[in-house]
Amino acid sequence: MQALQDQIQVVAFDADDTLWENEPLFREAERQWADLLHEYGDLPTLSAALYAVEVANMEDLGYGAKAFTLSLIETAIQVTDGKLTAAQTREILKIGRRLLHNPAAPMSGVTETLRRIRACGRYRMVLLTKGDLLDQEHKVLRSGLEPFFDRVVVVSNKSKREYSRLMKELDVSAEQFLAVGNSFKSDIQPVLELGGWGIHIPFHVLWELEKTEEFDHERLLRVTCFEEIAPILCQS
Repeated sequence: MQALQDQIQVVAFDADDTLWENEPLFREAERQWADLLHEYGDLPTLSAALYAVEVANMEDLGYGAKAFTLSLIETAIQVTDGKLTAAQTREILKIGRRLLHNPAAPMSGVTETLRRIRACGRYRMVLLTKGDLLDQEHKVLRSGLEPFFDRVVVVSNKSKREYSRLMKELDVSAEQFLAVGNSFKSDIQPVLELGGWGIHIPFHVLWELEKTEEFDHERLLRVTCFEEIAPILCQS
């Protein structure tokens, strides 16, 4: 741990399903959507159709509640063979709009852990999240966590390209950069491949697109809950 503390200058925290719950809300929205279209297939069948549309739309629509809602509507038109009614469309829009009001309540231990890391004064703290700019900004504000961060950054994707750009903007090397998050694919792997550090906090629900083959690494730490991070970063 001392090697990590001696090198790290910036800690970049993921937001969705790291600081507050997000994916369970999407899965509940998907279930409600499937209930609305139950005469056209069961949940696994409709979910598979939705996922295919989401993947196809990714390049144009990216991530977030708005992109998800458009994919819900497109998939509904597809599986109903164009028979989707105005009333059903209205209900799908309501389902999607509810996602935009995610309360973003900090999960257990998050607020106190961020407060402790901030108080130890060793690191610059960044919130790095991907998705729709307005939606993510609103969630950050509703969470009440913004004061803990020196900077809040919203990106359309998390790859080595985005991390490299952020490191350059912050004037730190990869060896001085630590990423904390629930998605190994988006939050951890790109940083490790650049030469940085990662703390992985698995969440009990993971979107299919975020699943990947995980691996061990000398600069990777795994924790089971958010509270375990402060002792790692702030122990003397």
